[in-house]
Amino acid sequence: MAADLSQLVKAYDVRGVVPDQWDEPLAELFGAAFVQVTGASAIAIGHDMRPSSPGLSRAFARGAAAQGVDVTEIGLCSTDQLYYASGALNLPGAMFTASHNPAQYNGIKMCRAGAAPVGQDTGLAQIRELAERWSDSGAPQPAATQGTITQRDTLEDYAAHLRSLVDLTSIRPLKVVVDAGNGMGGHTVPTVFEGLPLTLVPMYFELDGTFPNHEANPLDPANIVDLQKRVRDESADLGIAFDGDADRCFVVDENGAPVSPSAITALVASRELAKHGGKGTVIHNLITSWSVPEVVKENGGTPVRTRVGHSFIKAEMAKTGAIFGGEHSAHYYFADFWNADTGMLAALHVLAALGGQDGPLSSLVAQYDRYAGSGEINSTVADQAGRLAAIKAAYEAREGVELDELDGLTVTAVDWWFNVRPSNTEPLLRLNTEARDEATMAKVRDEALAIIRG
Repeated sequence: MAADLSQLVKAYDVRGVVPDQWDEPLAELFGAAFVQVTGASAIAIGHDMRPSSPGLSRAFARGAAAQGVDVTEIGLCSTDQLYYASGALNLPGAMFTASHNPAQYNGIKMCRAGAAPVGQDTGLAQIRELAERWSDSGAPQPAATQGTITQRDTLEDYAAHLRSLVDLTSIRPLKVVVDAGNGMGGHTVPTVFEGLPLTLVPMYFELDGTFPNHEANPLDPANIVDLQKRVRDESADLGIAFDGDADRCFVVDENGAPVSPSAITALVASRELAKHGGKGTVIHNLITSWSVPEVVKENGGTPVRTRVGHSFIKAEMAKTGAIFGGEHSAHYYFADFWNADTGMLAALHVLAALGGQDGPLSSLVAQYDRYAGSGEINSTVADQAGRLAAIKAAYEAREGVELDELDGLTVTAVDWWFNVRPSNTEPLLRLNTEARDEATMAKVRDEALAIIRG
């Protein structure tokens, strides 16, 4: 296997095709590198339902234990359940998952003790360098005393912790359809929802890393069609879809209409601010709706805008002492969950908000969904920098328009804004547009796309 791991080690995690790009011997080297970089004496490891996950995670455990580190294997879990273990046990952690990617992929999401992220600037680059070096020269010398590998089930404790953060005991009874996409939501939802006043209609709860029903990526509209139909057929109050490792959740209302993740961010932000006496900082990335900072201010909070990506959100939460953070990709971050992202906790907030009043979800979220948005539109381009420069040249002299380059290029006017940012891993530019009405949004979107694709 080539010792250049640049295609495998991404900005925030390890992700690639098994066994073409990585395998168990390389996972063992990653385990040794992880404990060297973190300086850990003990770690926690979890894995999803992909066919390759148990073998890869056990190989990582062997690599860590050979360096004298004690390993706690929590087995099958969601990514936020691994973050729970990292926080509650105060251990660095590694989660084996490729989230919503197809079955042949696998990956590792790593964190330091307390679920603090490990990204390119916080240890991942060094882990890659060590793994590359050892791929050429052979594994590092084992420690004089090997570490132990033990098993621990954290599912009940994880569920109890989540339920302690959101009180659902007094809500009106709700009927909820959950599409787990054959991913880890099928493992966690029954335990988290147990004993709550909810009638659960499960879809695709069988753990199957080949994803026989649809991709476990609810941001793609094609993957929530089954959920939308089932919500209408069951006359349910709402539907919830989880991605493969169940760290993101996507919501549809009683009519089967998708609820914008920005509206969910605003709803949960208002609840978190109420819990903190109407004070606190809320983080939102720069492609979330204008609704989010507006709602935060209306509820007494301070909105802080960041770049897209969980490492930026988590860093800003730690820096500002924020109580909550949300991204338009349906990642939701909570101070009382070690600043980590958990789709399950966001789902519980939605259920509590809906069950705490008498109206339907569509009416509840209308107050948080105020503008017309394009969603994210990807364009393949040969020259990302050149296209960004062309957009900047087209707009920078216009009156009443502001430009900023916090993440790609954001162009803002009084009635609209758009952001164009390059993909880290593909020759793509990603466009997000929002305006005060649908016609304006379409006009701005089409004008920007013409330059991007020109």
